[in-house]
Amino acid sequence: MATIAYSQPAAANYYSAPLHTQKQRGYRICDQCSAVETPTSRFRLCGGCMTTQYCSQDCQRIHWPMHKTICQHTQSQLSGVKQHAASLAVNPGYPDENLAKNLRKFTSAHTALLGWAGFQALQLKRVPANVRNKALLIELSYRNHPESYRRFSIKATHIVPRSYIRDSLVCEDIQRREDRCRRAGGIGALVVIIQCGAVSQVMPVEVDPPAKITWDVREDWPAVLHHFVESGRTDFKPISTVANG
Repeated sequence: MATIAYSQPAAANYYSAPLHTQKQRGYRICDQCSAVETPTSRFRLCGGCMTTQYCSQDCQRIHWPMHKTICQHTQSQLSGVKQHAASLAVNPGYPDENLAKNLRKFTSAHTALLGWAGFQALQLKRVPANVRNKALLIELSYRNHPESYRRFSIKATHIVPRSYIRDSLVCEDIQRREDRCRRAGGIGALVVIIQCGAVSQVMPVEVDPPAKITWDVREDWPAVLHHFVESGRTDFKPISTVANG
């Protein structure tokens, strides 16, 4: 298969020095009111599941009755991982008991990058319908590092059917986000699964109509994903070099 040569890298800051003092948390919307995060309105993560985000304490309080079931379910999974790790014999090569928590920090730190990689991997610019039945699975390997979100390396990437996710509560949460996205004119919820061993994090990304997305169609997304993760960069900024992507 011929390799496509690109005149520009997929990220505007691909060759620039890492911005270690400024972390890009990426595109987020409030799970209650759908407000979009801006540099001056930093969102807060739910302290229980470390996944759902809100623009204010008021929205978090209003959303709690709907969020309670999936939040408690996620917390029970975190507890199970910690108990499993504690029961194992000491092994320097085995991830610590905070693996699930660190995986969520990794996902939070690389939100923009992971969403962009999923969009490219599923070819949503060309085939928007892929959002309904496919997902991007990113396998990670664990490594020791002082910073928790940098304790992972990219091991492999796969396109898998959405049925890969078997947890009914997680599926219900994805469907809720998908319905909300379509009501707002989007194409649905892109699903990215980040996995390290037996622990995984499901990241749904609500996607605008392709006509509103100016990113180029890129086939070098695995290399870009690897570059930013391995260098610990959280400042990924995708660019568009043509009007329609």
